[in-house]
Amino acid sequence: MTVITKGVDMLLRLVITIAFAVLVACVVWQVFSRYVLQSPSTVTDEMARFLFIWVALLGGAYTFGQRRHLAIDLLPVITTGVLRLLVNCGIIAAIAVFAGVVMVYGGLDLVSRTLETQQVSPALRLPMGLVYVAIPFSGGCILYYCLTFLGDLFRTGRGPNDQGDAASIGGPLD
Repeated sequence: MTVITKGVDMLLRLVITIAFAVLVACVVWQVFSRYVLQSPSTVTDEMARFLFIWVALLGGAYTFGQRRHLAIDLLPVITTGVLRLLVNCGIIAAIAVFAGVVMVYGGLDLVSRTLETQQVSPALRLPMGLVYVAIPFSGGCILYYCLTFLGDLFRTGRGPNDQGDAASIGGPLD
């Protein structure tokens, strides 16, 4: 594992952990203010929604990078040799095309359009483009992991769905 990959992993873990902790605090405060204080907080409701978007997208990218994503690996399992290499290349290419075209290109277009129109969120008054930055950022992380998977595939024969070792004891962020 390269230094860059370790850095990307650490950055994603840090952002996901902080965002999830703040998300939990927002939801707890929302429940408390709604049922105990009888005055729900609109700010924490909106913040929780935005943080959930970030946690879901970055968590998906991180999970993909750890090879723990949901995968239907029928073709790589039943093929061998050069055909297996080609199937794994096709899988990586399909994921990279989706991440590049839909998430990075489309996400950047969405971010720029919402920043140009100066669309802001109702309660927090945040530019919506900042919320949508999670899409191209996670797409970029997925593209980076695709490149590392491609390198692993040609170096070691390890495909994007090959765990390589037994699942670790502990949580998903270990």
